[in-house]
Amino acid sequence: MERIAGLAISERETALAQLMILAGLRHLAGTVEEEAQKMPIDLDIRDHEVLGPIIIEAEQKARQKGLQEGRQAGELTVLRRLIEKRFGALPGWARERLASMPAAELEDLGERLLDAVSMDELLMQDRPPKG
Repeated sequence: MERIAGLAISERETALAQLMILAGLRHLAGTVEEEAQKMPIDLDIRDHEVLGPIIIEAEQKARQKGLQEGRQAGELTVLRRLIEKRFGALPGWARERLASMPAAELEDLGERLLDAVSMDELLMQDRPPKG
């Protein structure tokens, strides 16, 4: 580990990767990991020539997905509250219908809520007929 610490940054990555493979084969990964924590080496996998771009792209996709899910959850919460305030408690079918809608549809539904006369009129529109 001391020899690895003395290597240039680009050589350190390779040496540490090889050491971890070897340690894994010999069931010593925990020991090597412990020693690596004591070393004054700061490695960021995002800086890796091959893995870095893959990890960065995956992080960006995950972040985008999280934002979309958060937007959908926020729209859903507000819309449920507005519908309940205007028409009363939501029946189960209405809760299911709202939960299945993407954020953009929920946003459109929020605008239609202003003109809707009843919950059925609001939520039955575009709803497939019971069969």
